[in-house]
Amino acid sequence: MPRTRSVAGSTLEINRRSALAAAAAVTVSAGVGYALRPTDSRAATGTGTEAAGAPVAQSRRAPAAPLAPYTRGTTLSSVATPRTSSGYRRLGDGPGWKRRVRGELAAPKTGRAGRRTTLAAFVQLTDMHLIDAQHPMRLEYLRSTDVHAWRPHEALTVHGAVSLVERVNALRGAPVTGAPLHFAMTTGDNTDNNARTELEWFLTVMSGGRITPNSGDPRRYEGVQNSGLKQYWQPDASVRDADKQLGFPHLEGFLTAAVRELNSPGLNLPWYSTVGNHDAMPLGCYGHGDSWLAEYAVGGKKLMSLSASEAKKLQDAITNGKDPKGTAFRDLLKAHTRDMRSVTPDEKRAPYTATDYLKAHLDPAYRGVGPVGHGYSSANVDAGTQYYSFRIADDVIGISLDTTDPGGHYNGSIGTAQLRWLDRTLRDNKDSYAVVFSHHTSKSMTNTRPDPARPGERRHNGKEVVALLGSHANVLAWVNGHIHRNDITPHSAPDGRSFWEISTASHVDYPQLARVIELVDNKDGTLSLFTTCVESTAPHRTDFADLSQTGLAALYRELSFNAPGARTDLAGESKDRNTELLLRKG
Repeated sequence: MPRTRSVAGSTLEINRRSALAAAAAVTVSAGVGYALRPTDSRAATGTGTEAAGAPVAQSRRAPAAPLAPYTRGTTLSSVATPRTSSGYRRLGDGPGWKRRVRGELAAPKTGRAGRRTTLAAFVQLTDMHLIDAQHPMRLEYLRSTDVHAWRPHEALTVHGAVSLVERVNALRGAPVTGAPLHFAMTTGDNTDNNARTELEWFLTVMSGGRITPNSGDPRRYEGVQNSGLKQYWQPDASVRDADKQLGFPHLEGFLTAAVRELNSPGLNLPWYSTVGNHDAMPLGCYGHGDSWLAEYAVGGKKLMSLSASEAKKLQDAITNGKDPKGTAFRDLLKAHTRDMRSVTPDEKRAPYTATDYLKAHLDPAYRGVGPVGHGYSSANVDAGTQYYSFRIADDVIGISLDTTDPGGHYNGSIGTAQLRWLDRTLRDNKDSYAVVFSHHTSKSMTNTRPDPARPGERRHNGKEVVALLGSHANVLAWVNGHIHRNDITPHSAPDGRSFWEISTASHVDYPQLARVIELVDNKDGTLSLFTTCVESTAPHRTDFADLSQTGLAALYRELSFNAPGARTDLAGESKDRNTELLLRKG
């Protein structure tokens, strides 16, 4: 297929794309068109028609001269590393991670660095899990059976997310090519409890503004961390809790600082949004519809402790998908009404629906630098869909999938209508390269329970999606999250067609990363995808006396590293971090 233009070739090229975006002049594929606003994306309607007028992603203004490749501010330069070997381990500056060349799908050819031209460059953020840490629906009490079921740093997720936004804003372009970054994509689990509080915080983090990461009593924190219960870290209290016995510090004023107002600058480049299971369902695993649970979420009672045996039973039911509607969960809570503690009710903690999620993204208050809806459009609202396509550059399109299953459970799948739409979109854009985004990985798309809104529609697993993507020569990458681990997998079809699946670690569990991805044409019959991991701007070293916004963001990382029971393999192997991924040109 002919490829004639580079994304970041010149200032003229960037300005041309911006002008096209402003005029909504680029049509992704044929079909019945909707009169969309200039920055609306082409949303799937689910009716067999599609909205024309998808924008070219608006890049940063191109620099006067090409930027040089760089490593500063990336994990190529330095990575947070423990300075001590036992107990509570303090972090400091450590050596960076080297770049690995992976040639499973195409052999690297000499001299390609001098020939390459950039097709696109963007940032992936995933699994930020902004947590309303005082929410009654939280499952902290599962810690009695699984120590990692509650994390000591959960009250600082907003601080960590703002620091990650600051890192993206500080990047000087794409690390390898120096090309301007064209957009950022969040690949789901932006929130944690499917709570309106969290959705508001997420959208403000991304678009900019003041955030008070508190709910319930506006004057103070009310939750497990000032409960006096020894199974949780009690940072302000003298109680010798289980985490302090492991070396966690006593930090006077921590909780007051954690719920204090802070400011996010918002991303300084366009951002798009993909939905995850925690965005779609309460606790990321229970389908909507139980009125008792909805009332419990906003009410004045909160369960904070549970026996290990009951916790194990609940955790097993969630893991095995035995209670998709939360019926057994509701019954358990009812049985422990007398064990609950009083908290301040808050209507803002209410669960939000898929329609609420879409309308919030379309709210002008959260536009930031755009685009309007951050990928979603009024067509999505009308059709009840959360998938869409958008144009990244003249010869690259992006496709955002909805892999959540509203029927319940945290693993995913997609329905037949969406699978057909994906196939059609790739066929209609066969002369453009394609990057596909989703929350779930191919291996975690194993939940084919019917969608309650479409009970007669078949659901399709990850193997079927891999097969479909492999049947299209224009697919370069499938970018996702969900597993909280860096993992890069080559996929090849018998006829030689191939693509890379790029899964990135979360920003709630250590090592708390995002990823820059660059697409280049090597002008030798091959393409390269460069992946570079980045941390937040928070310093690697922490100061227990520093409870400022920056100091708390640094603590967020160090606490996550020390979280009891936390996995130590989430950074992945070196081949899953900073890479050059080769492909044969289709």
